[in-house]
Amino acid sequence: MTVRVIATTLIAALLTVGGVADAASQSSDQQNRRVRIHNQTGLVLQSLQAADVRTGDFRPDLLGGAPIPTGESRLVLIDNGANGCLYDLKVGLAGGQTLVRENVNVCRIGDYYLTR
Repeated sequence: MTVRVIATTLIAALLTVGGVADAASQSSDQQNRRVRIHNQTGLVLQSLQAADVRTGDFRPDLLGGAPIPTGESRLVLIDNGANGCLYDLKVGLAGGQTLVRENVNVCRIGDYYLTR
């Protein structure tokens, strides 16, 4: 086997494992839980966490450490794999301010405009 074939095989295996992990964390009910978050707060959006309202457990940062500048937006998947649609959103802004928005139905919206 050449180095190129080994590298290609390894990359394909890693992509397959990553795809399985992503599929395992998504709900099976075919609802679209992708939401474009629009930052209209006037501050940099540093973090975004979501909690299924049935559990109240906030999951890790959905932005993956990549802030959203004011006036910009980003598409995020808000799905914990439990077929829920109602989530509470907790946002960390530059300067330490935190905002919480409750009962956001991520199955029914495609865009969420975040303001202070």
